[in-house]
Amino acid sequence: MIHRLIEILIKKAMSVKKVVIILGARQVGKTTLLKSMFENEASFLWLNGDELDVQNLFASISAERFKAYLGSKKIVIIDEAQRISDIGLRLKVLFDSLPDIKFFATGSSSFDLANNVNEPLTGRKIQFNLFPLSFAELVQNSDLLTEKRLLPHRLVFGSYPEVVTSNGNEISVLKELSQSYLYKDILTFEKIRRSDKLVKLLQALAWQIGSQVSYNELAQTCSMDAKTVEHYITILEQAFIIFRLGSFSRNLRNELKSSRKIYFWDNGIRNAIIATFSPIENRNDAGALWENYLVSERLKKNSYNEAFANFWFWRTKEQQEIDYIEESNGKLNAFEFKWSDLAAKKAHFPLTFTRAYPNANYKVISPENVEDFLL
Repeated sequence: MIHRLIEILIKKAMSVKKVVIILGARQVGKTTLLKSMFENEASFLWLNGDELDVQNLFASISAERFKAYLGSKKIVIIDEAQRISDIGLRLKVLFDSLPDIKFFATGSSSFDLANNVNEPLTGRKIQFNLFPLSFAELVQNSDLLTEKRLLPHRLVFGSYPEVVTSNGNEISVLKELSQSYLYKDILTFEKIRRSDKLVKLLQALAWQIGSQVSYNELAQTCSMDAKTVEHYITILEQAFIIFRLGSFSRNLRNELKSSRKIYFWDNGIRNAIIATFSPIENRNDAGALWENYLVSERLKKNSYNEAFANFWFWRTKEQQEIDYIEESNGKLNAFEFKWSDLAAKKAHFPLTFTRAYPNANYKVISPENVEDFLL
């Protein structure tokens, strides 16, 4: 098993009197993680929210009955908790009534939306997000040189755990992931009947990674209105399929102030949506895939290291651009991404930006120095 960095954070949370919630897309390894953490523990109760009897148990549970159900166990893990009706309220009652019990709950995508966890568990929960395997986790599992050599593979097939461990079978695994799991909770909880519209929107977004997106243009492409497009994008973001990157603007009139880019959390899922798995050397979207990979990996790194930072891209009306800007502790860091090491050596930052923000740090990231950005 590949060790997950989030395990350190979860273990720290064990000493805090809170419900520990682990969110992430299906198949990123939430169940595997918790089973590995508690496999040698005799005092935990594992409940699978996909099972009907578990759903029925929570439908009529009282603290007294649940305490009897627990026996001597001190840890309760509710897997796929999004399947249990009103799970937030149920957990609140149990948490308040059973102070000696440690509760864990995992949920894919719409757990937070469909069951209103935030309001019932305000002040009572610690939430962590689990993503597909990160560059740092893969380096830790093998070594830096091996993982750098595998970068062309990761850009095409991504880093879902089953994909990483299925050498030679990546395409079939990704097809199964993207067709069977990707939309499951969205279609169930959000009651989206027109799944063909959702697929068409995802395909349109997949073709536009690294580019600014317009809700109005997407609406025309997908035969929807702009408000529906924005709603679907919000759902897809909360389902850990995509995320948005806003534009940085402070000093200059010609800076774009309300633009956005949309990236995928996993390159393999993006390529599965458009059914394109050709080698990186034969692709005209290699630069966009490199950009998508680096931005998503950087956000994973920040999340697992609890490094709180704001992040944007930068562009002017004259199409001057910087791929990624991060602000932490009042310091601006600007990054350009180049898949070609030769292009990296020739890269430069726009004078418009460097003059407006002279105290920022600047760095070009290519495969040669990727560890400086992701480790």
